[in-house]
Amino acid sequence: MRMKYFYQQMLAFFAVMTTLLIIMTIVFLEFTRNSTYRDTEEMLFGYAEALIDGDLDEEQLENTQFVLHNQEVVITVFDNRNEMVYPNTSIPYSSGISNQNFAQLKNGEKITLSFQDKDFFGNQLEIALVYMPFFSKSDGTFSGFIGISSPISGIEENLREMRSNLFTAFLVSALGAILMGLFFARYQVGRINRLRSATHQVAKGDFDIHLDSDDRDEIDDLANDFNSMTQSLRASQEEIERQEERRRQFMADAAHEMRTPLTTINGLLEGLEHDMIPENQKKRSVQLMRDETRRLIRLVNENLDYEKIRSNQIRLTKRTFNAHDAVRSLVEPLKGKADASNNQIQVACPEDLEVYADYDRFIQILYNLVQNAIQFTTDGVITIAAEQETEGSKFIVTDTGIGMTKEQARNIWERYYKADVSRMSTKYGESGLGLAIVQQLVQLHGGKITVESTLGEGSTFTIFFPSEQSGKSN
Repeated sequence: MRMKYFYQQMLAFFAVMTTLLIIMTIVFLEFTRNSTYRDTEEMLFGYAEALIDGDLDEEQLENTQFVLHNQEVVITVFDNRNEMVYPNTSIPYSSGISNQNFAQLKNGEKITLSFQDKDFFGNQLEIALVYMPFFSKSDGTFSGFIGISSPISGIEENLREMRSNLFTAFLVSALGAILMGLFFARYQVGRINRLRSATHQVAKGDFDIHLDSDDRDEIDDLANDFNSMTQSLRASQEEIERQEERRRQFMADAAHEMRTPLTTINGLLEGLEHDMIPENQKKRSVQLMRDETRRLIRLVNENLDYEKIRSNQIRLTKRTFNAHDAVRSLVEPLKGKADASNNQIQVACPEDLEVYADYDRFIQILYNLVQNAIQFTTDGVITIAAEQETEGSKFIVTDTGIGMTKEQARNIWERYYKADVSRMSTKYGESGLGLAIVQQLVQLHGGKITVESTLGEGSTFTIFFPSEQSGKSN
């Protein structure tokens, strides 16, 4: 059975209030009843004690009976044989109490016999009855006991009137509970509907919505969580749009970079096919096609490498090797590119420096960094420095190129990001993946890479590779 939360709240609140009122009414009536009976018994015992203190003088008994007559209080006195001695009657009466009760009186105990249905004379009457023993003042022997009774019909009548008043109060309170439940349920449901409306807006793609919260209860906590969710969704949407824009830019750049070498290769192949290229230029043409083919392969490999790294498909084979020899080996193929931009490559690496890394990936990291420096440097110097540290080895690639702003330096590790879009048509191309791959590879080694750059002055990349012992301890 489906029931709206509004009615659930109303029923729950009404049920709680009704149950509370019923319990309070029952407890109050029972307490009032017991208190009234207890007060009546204490009053009767007080009368009995006052009469005993007066030595049960007959005149005092008569006066007291006369005064209490309007309250229908009856005083009786019995001797030690359980025979009535006051009031005087022609027919002898006894109290009618049990032997056990009589024994209690002889032992000096007071007895309460409430809710009896007969008085001392056998008349049907609902009364409260108390007995108090008295003893001889000379020798302390049991002399008899005094009994005082009072009808409790008046008490019951008062309790019935009280129950009637309480029932009226209960109806008024129930009506109030319904009104309060209506207000409370409407208030709570209104807060939930606000969340529901906001959820619908988010489902439609509106992530700018914000819910006010007073931090008072769980619904406010839910509103805070909802705000955090919308912020995350908004940030994710912005990131998706940013990545999509970079993807489109990358596809445009990749298409441009692929089209140029493919056009070159196609033109050379048509020239060779139709024998339009002079004999002395054929070797140069073949070399040019090889360079352009390598350029295409590099572009494809960079994308494949990045995806492999992201999907944890790359497995490193780390070992300790001589860093000086490795650095020298990667400088040779880059000299031609450096010379084309009138750059110099300088190496400051100790001959006995060792590094713990995957050899091929180490070469790839430094190769990409040096190539990146060459692309953004003209008529400058690229320096590859290295030094041994306690927990590993550090490599520093510095250039005197165009440098970067602080914002560019923060973003260069992101996929498809280009610090200088105008350089996308450089001789060696720029996919926007090289530095992202470098960062991922350094992190796979357990290392760290940082960059410091000044616009117009150049950039410095610092890479740290932990030693084998340091890597194991971590």
